[in-house]
Amino acid sequence: MISHPDAGKSTLTEALALHAHAIAQAGAVHGKGSRRGVVSDWNEMEQARGISITSAALQFRVQDVVINLLDTPGHADFSEDTYRVLSAVDCAVMLLDAAKGLEPQTLKLFEACRARATPVITVINKWDRPGQEPLALLDEISDRLGIQPTPLNWPVGIAGDFRGVTDVETGGMTEFTRTPGGATIAARESLTAAEAAERHGVDWERATEEFELLAASGQTHDQAEFLAARTTPVLFAAAVQNFGVAELLEAVIELAPPPSAWTDTKQQPRPVEAPFSGFIFKVQTGMDPAHRDRMAFMRVCSGRFERGAVLTQARTGRPFQTKYAQSVFGRERETIDEAYPGDVVGLTNAQALQVGDTLYDSRAVTFPGLPRFAPEHFAVFRPRDTGRAKQFRRGIELLDQEGVVQVLVSDRRGVQAPVLAAVGPMQFEVAAHRLEHEFGAPASQDRLAYGVASRVTPEAAPVVDRERGAEVLERTDGVVVALFADTWRMHAIAGRLPSGSLPPIFAVDDEVGA
Repeated sequence: MISHPDAGKSTLTEALALHAHAIAQAGAVHGKGSRRGVVSDWNEMEQARGISITSAALQFRVQDVVINLLDTPGHADFSEDTYRVLSAVDCAVMLLDAAKGLEPQTLKLFEACRARATPVITVINKWDRPGQEPLALLDEISDRLGIQPTPLNWPVGIAGDFRGVTDVETGGMTEFTRTPGGATIAARESLTAAEAAERHGVDWERATEEFELLAASGQTHDQAEFLAARTTPVLFAAAVQNFGVAELLEAVIELAPPPSAWTDTKQQPRPVEAPFSGFIFKVQTGMDPAHRDRMAFMRVCSGRFERGAVLTQARTGRPFQTKYAQSVFGRERETIDEAYPGDVVGLTNAQALQVGDTLYDSRAVTFPGLPRFAPEHFAVFRPRDTGRAKQFRRGIELLDQEGVVQVLVSDRRGVQAPVLAAVGPMQFEVAAHRLEHEFGAPASQDRLAYGVASRVTPEAAPVVDRERGAEVLERTDGVVVALFADTWRMHAIAGRLPSGSLPPIFAVDDEVGA
């Protein structure tokens, strides 16, 4: 699930789980009174702020189909987490706000999908509120994304007066009736064309005319074009009212591709029927406050996963015991004994695993890793209570292992004053909150006047470290990093160094750079 912040991803995720009967009642992003919060926003800060801060996995079964749904943060400050999740999926659902259309973060995330040729299903959400004309929204998708939108249904009623959607198969209409608070599945009634015309008059006529116009111009669904990421099926919904959600769930089941072969570092495909292989795309600590455990999220790429199997970690060549394997539903977990390609498995207490690791059984394979984005914001963190220094160091270590912030140290600053480097400043708020509430180590932070980072060669490091407006530190993985006040300062210093002294910080393992 990808979109700009506040387009309704978490609400739609919750609604899909409700329609799949994985939950009995849909929560709200801002849970109040008897209305609980959404299951995908399990983090305390997410619940307080009403935004997604970390990606969440939810697995559920509909009919004979298992769906692994990943709800991602929309805010740009957490984009690195979202890019990593996109590496593990077979299809994306992209949300657009009916009033705002395509927004900047949505464009960036779509480009990440395009880079991997990931098929995208588009949902125009919030049709229960005033918004743009549907034809104008389709034109925006076509013009700005360069992809052909192919609507699977069409709204009856203008934005803000959502009556239902056209039913392509019957030629009639699916009419929606809202439920109190949108906490339960909205009633759906199938109408014939004659019944729809009688009840909805001019709104029905407009919907059928516009939909027929699009069909006549060739904007109809073609599965091969969709799988090739050249077209995007479009549906209309109001997730908060549970309108159009069942239609989206049906589209995902029918259209989203099943797992396919993953390409390894030698550019060879690993067929899904090959011996087991899995890819670690996310590490998360603090999901269970009672145990302070660490979970590695693994996408099963090929073969059959069996709990308890001893696998090989490709990066180190060491064995890895999979005794603690779980399926994940937000914060809730359930022990599983087996999993298959496409499944997301949570491996708990997996201290040896890092983001980008490959695990395999019998036939060796290594999948391409994931990028470390170039950070643009930097802050020094220090423990407020020196008596909690051990907890502070442990918290910083676990935050670093998750890979969302980069931890930089130097002899000049000392280990008790690490520099945290992040893509966005909100990551510092999250880090400070987690240090205090998960590790009992309140921390102070001082923002640094740097805005650009690059790697630096060992020969050039001492020279750069003496320059005004620059500083050299070491990342915890051993990479030496230079920080600069701005791009102009970096280029001015680079001009006095041998060529290649300042390689990009994100040039690691992937085609995506930030």
